[in-house]
Amino acid sequence: MTDPWVALEPGADPAERVRVLRRAHETFTTAGTVSRPVREVVAESWRRSARAGVGPDGTASVELTDGDLGAYRAEHPLARVMPLFRELMGTFAADGEHLLAVCDAHGRLLWVEGHPATRRLADRMNFVPGARWSETAVGTNAPGTAVALDRPVQVFAAEHFIRRVQPWTCAAAPVHDPHTGRVLGAVDITGGDGLAHPHSLGFVQAVARAAESQLALLAPPRRGEDSALLSVLGRDEAELRLDGHRIRLSRRHSEILVLLARHPEGLTGDELLCGLYADESVTPVTLRAELARLRRLVGPGLLASRPYRLTAAVESDATVVERRLEAGALTSAVEAYAGPLLPGSQAPAVVRLRRLLADGLRAALIAHGDPDLLADWARAPWGEDDLEVWRALAAVRPSAPVRARLSALEAELAVPPHRTPAQTGGATYLQRPPV
Repeated sequence: MTDPWVALEPGADPAERVRVLRRAHETFTTAGTVSRPVREVVAESWRRSARAGVGPDGTASVELTDGDLGAYRAEHPLARVMPLFRELMGTFAADGEHLLAVCDAHGRLLWVEGHPATRRLADRMNFVPGARWSETAVGTNAPGTAVALDRPVQVFAAEHFIRRVQPWTCAAAPVHDPHTGRVLGAVDITGGDGLAHPHSLGFVQAVARAAESQLALLAPPRRGEDSALLSVLGRDEAELRLDGHRIRLSRRHSEILVLLARHPEGLTGDELLCGLYADESVTPVTLRAELARLRRLVGPGLLASRPYRLTAAVESDATVVERRLEAGALTSAVEAYAGPLLPGSQAPAVVRLRRLLADGLRAALIAHGDPDLLADWARAPWGEDDLEVWRALAAVRPSAPVRARLSALEAELAVPPHRTPAQTGGATYLQRPPV
């Protein structure tokens, strides 16, 4: 092939190539070897798919539904360019009986639109909004492989790793944040053999570039005091990103900014003193000295006094988690949760905020009962001793390793072994939530 990312050259016979690819696919799935004329980009993707444990008869799983999906889409950066995608691709998809699809950086489909009959066919293989189509989940496919490689790619027929997807052809290109270069997701066109042409790949590349240009216009680089972002989850010392600079804060300065960001109306010196120090002997002079050092560090334009307050909105990663949780977007809330809020802090107000956030997430996880989300939490450093979550996980995924860990944890904590509600009359033994 002259272009390794294009599935078929002009003039090639699609039917003959399908036959050859099917034989090559069967050889790989039975013997683990790849023969020509499989493109190297596809061969490498097949190998990654096999290493990830994807089976050729698998299917995509739906991870985001209803409220989770709606809230996550509304907040996703690519929502701002969906009107552009529809303008550039909508008619092409509808007239050609194709589908326009947009996924996030994890390969989860956020939008799938286009010809109604084609959508109904795609529904049968879970090519639907909320389904994960990453390479590690469903093997070789255009949106998942484009995100994995950060390259535009076309996937034709039996180049797809999963058999039920092999009647389809798709072309996808990644879309990047125009300011940071970070992959936001991919735009994809999916349909029949009519898409097996170089112009399909060139088309989605052009659409992706147009989307990046539109994002640059809609969200220019922020400058000045309104560009503050505070990272406080999973770290004892916060990082403040202010006007393009990264500032590492001491623990006390981290605590001060957490409280002031939480109270945009401001706090008096006495209120800050009570929120920061459990020791009542600490004097206002000590606090004023800390605030003076913080003002020198972040600049005089951000921190005002009488009352102490921030002069610009400071967004924190903890606030992002709270907002997603309140919107019902549990999956995306868990993904944004990098760990407890300033875990080493003993400031009374920070301890309270840390517990509120962790308790809210844990309660939502347990109520939702999703085994993957529970497992992610239970195996994280902050959840490995969380007895209540391990019990919830054992209830929905009673595998031998989970039961073994639960038994060991009950023994370590010297609590009665877990019993089902029928055995206990509805009673359960609860561990105090972690802080």
